[in-house]
Amino acid sequence: MLWKMQYQLWQRPCPGQRRPPAARPGPARSAQCAGAAGAVAAWATRWRSRGGTASPRRAARQPTECFLSQPKEKQESAVKAKKRKKKKISDVLQKSAPKPGVPADLQNLLTQHFGENRSVIEIEELKLSDSCFLPANDLTHSFSSYLKEICPKWAKLRRSHKEKKSLVMLVLCSSALRSLELIKSMTAFKGDCRVIKLFAKHIKIKEQMNMLEKGMFHIGVGTPGRVKALVEQDVLCLNSTKYVILDWNWRDQKLRRMMDIPEIKKETIDLLEKSIIKLCRDGSVKLGLF
Repeated sequence: MLWKMQYQLWQRPCPGQRRPPAARPGPARSAQCAGAAGAVAAWATRWRSRGGTASPRRAARQPTECFLSQPKEKQESAVKAKKRKKKKISDVLQKSAPKPGVPADLQNLLTQHFGENRSVIEIEELKLSDSCFLPANDLTHSFSSYLKEICPKWAKLRRSHKEKKSLVMLVLCSSALRSLELIKSMTAFKGDCRVIKLFAKHIKIKEQMNMLEKGMFHIGVGTPGRVKALVEQDVLCLNSTKYVILDWNWRDQKLRRMMDIPEIKKETIDLLEKSIIKLCRDGSVKLGLF
């Protein structure tokens, strides 16, 4: 602020002095101003002839209304265009009433599985007649009551069985936990029969091999994968087996049956093809769907 006051005092004339008169423009400057004024007048004349206004300035733009973009409502077509969520098997099965398995279900499953890779003759060899099947569970039986119905002469078969590496009855299910449930639920049927667990959870295959080689068992309950491995290593022989029971109708927490699980389905079909179907066609083994 101090320098501004000094500057003002410096411009102020001393007492008794007059401010020098402003310099007048010379002739060259006057000519330039006159030329510029003429150019502006000529431009204004041309602007009027074209229908414009006399002012050389551009007309101010009219203010336009501004609208905020509102979110568009979802149309039905937009909803349909979205990728539909795949239906899970549990969603489908929750809406459908449970139906008991029948021998035709197993036959259709085998035909669908081998239909693309096998000839007609090979598929015919895999088909089983109705005489190869035991009465199916109608969803009213417990496991013990079902076994009593299909095996009325179980006491005689149990006493006559004395072979090692073999079983009188083989039960196939989807998991180790389900195997334990079935073993507990057959207490009223098995009596003092010896039951062996044929699954992989917490049990090594060498332990099961030693048990089959040294001991005698009447019933085996387990998963198709472990049973298939024991059969392939010639530790378990199915020639003396009379009954093979598939835990067909039971569903897990996801409402899947054993044949709805891809791994269990493949292992079960492989075991049926390599060992069980031939024995069923010969008449020595009966298949049951619980």
